[in-house]
Amino acid sequence: MSFSTDPHSTPVGDVGTAMFLIDARLKGFRDDIRPDPEEQQALDDFLASLGPQGAADVLDGACTLIYLFTQWLRQAHEAQDKDVLEYVLPFLVGTLGAMRRSVSPEAVPTMAAMVVASALGQSPTLWRRRHGPWHPEEMAALEATAFLLAYHINDLTQDADAATRMIMEALSVAEENGIA
Repeated sequence: MSFSTDPHSTPVGDVGTAMFLIDARLKGFRDDIRPDPEEQQALDDFLASLGPQGAADVLDGACTLIYLFTQWLRQAHEAQDKDVLEYVLPFLVGTLGAMRRSVSPEAVPTMAAMVVASALGQSPTLWRRRHGPWHPEEMAALEATAFLLAYHINDLTQDADAATRMIMEALSVAEENGIA
């Protein structure tokens, strides 16, 4: 039985909410702001209110972000005759591996494989489905992966909002075309 990982046959998910979460992390990191406990509680309440389907949609949205960020990075590196995996994977794996308090070491190879799949034009959502269900310990790693790819884009462009702006522009175009 054949199993497609074509990104065109993938649920996009709730990219807006996923980007909102990543953008909040980027701003907090950039401004070195500790999360306000009240704001964190409001965010936790919001995420809990999504229910199982809403949470699955945000998860798919995070995978879509990883795909889009990886494709942007691939194109940027190819424009300079560089291999995206040679430059992005060591940064990603090294950083995820150093985040021992929040990222399970067992999740790091899964995130690396998902980025490789994305760089090769495969949907991370469908790639993951093909290799089994998500595990709770992978959720922090997934968020960290999306964050690190966005951070890398911002760093390469020397623009603290480049990744967020790229996604928001893509969402606007999709909405104008009746896709979103």
